[in-house]
Amino acid sequence: MPDPSPHPHTTRRSVIVVGAGFSGLIAARELEAAGVDVTVFEARERIGGRAWTHERLGGHPLEMGATWVHWMQPFVWTEITRYGQEIYPSPDIDNAFWVSGDQVFAGTEHDLDTALTPLQDKIFEGSREFFPYPHRPFAILDDDSTDAELRERFLKADTGSVLDCLRNGEFSQEQIDLADSYWSAAYQGPTSSASPLMAKHWAALSDHRSALMDEQTLRFKLANGMRGLYEAIAADLRCEVQLGTAVDGVTHDETGVRVTLADGTIHSADAAIVTVPIGALKNLDFSPALSDDQQQVVREGSNSIGFKIWIKVEGRRSIIAGAPGNNPISLMRSEKFLDDENATILVGFGSDHTAIELEDVESAQRAVDVWQADLKVLECGGHDWVADKWSGQTWATLKSGQFFSGWNLFTHSDTRLKFAGADYASGWNGVVVDGAIESGITTARSLIAEFRAAG
Repeated sequence: MPDPSPHPHTTRRSVIVVGAGFSGLIAARELEAAGVDVTVFEARERIGGRAWTHERLGGHPLEMGATWVHWMQPFVWTEITRYGQEIYPSPDIDNAFWVSGDQVFAGTEHDLDTALTPLQDKIFEGSREFFPYPHRPFAILDDDSTDAELRERFLKADTGSVLDCLRNGEFSQEQIDLADSYWSAAYQGPTSSASPLMAKHWAALSDHRSALMDEQTLRFKLANGMRGLYEAIAADLRCEVQLGTAVDGVTHDETGVRVTLADGTIHSADAAIVTVPIGALKNLDFSPALSDDQQQVVREGSNSIGFKIWIKVEGRRSIIAGAPGNNPISLMRSEKFLDDENATILVGFGSDHTAIELEDVESAQRAVDVWQADLKVLECGGHDWVADKWSGQTWATLKSGQFFSGWNLFTHSDTRLKFAGADYASGWNGVVVDGAIESGITTARSLIAEFRAAG
């Protein structure tokens, strides 16, 4: 039988993977399957990265980070199938509240969806033309036959902000505030700096339908939590995953890498895959340094300066609520009914992690009072990913201009330093685990091909 390794009849290739989130674990598994020796260094004392199932609010397993999955997300669904994981839906909602100025509007979830649909349709305009192949987001730029006018509109769509298209007199302030509620939560940051093109890309990944986008990003969860999936992937690895082992720097060239750990130890390998989010790349010293454009992206950071919070309230409350980004919480919905405790656990998202104290009941109470829904907060909690040194952000959403000059700057390399992670994915970039898995696979496979070509 032929030698399955990418470098047959010679010394086995070696790769260092920095980070043990989904992308790092998947890359390690892919490399090992090709006969590569892999070492994984993880700064935290746990695996999973920005996916973290943790017991909170009375011992309930809650997702501190990534939560929802879907069968139309091809990479994560493959892993769900591979490891026999089950999914279940977030609960249906009875009552909806949304805020504009000092006024609170109330209705059903259907009423809220009906009000939001024309706004989303406007925001999604152009998505079919711009993204005929959603997992190849630059396909029309790579096609010489693309009409020059379409090419110009596509490039211009990464300028301005996501809500600019609503400020043409066609929509009321109430409608703009409703859209701001949705996208402040989705972008995890201010809509004023959010790339309009990223919303259109999400639409393309959801068949250009807002209802399907909501279903993909807010509907189905893993029965065993994200923990059930990332632990299953890790169990398939033969290599050592060294936890609590931070990397300080990577020296790299066309033939290999030298990785320096925080304790000064140096490890050499044929290549390194860095799965660190853009928000935490400033913690690593690269030699030679990243390109000027890459460094500019690291300095700017992504649009993701928000938060996710879990809130336990008294009674059985089936609600969804929205408020513009100048409020602490932009989007909140019921996620778990605790009938034995006469309580409900809600999940909330906001655009500014400094606008709320995640563990402070009074802070959460002030935030939910904006909806005048008579909610009594019992407990609350979450993890501040922006303040976390090893992430520096929540999921990676794009600022204006970063769709064409941001994440994509890290997808190609002339040396043996490679990047992988949700932040660098071509499909579900930043927002869901699917992108992390995609990037882990594609980066590992390109490196394997590089080894094989080198002989």
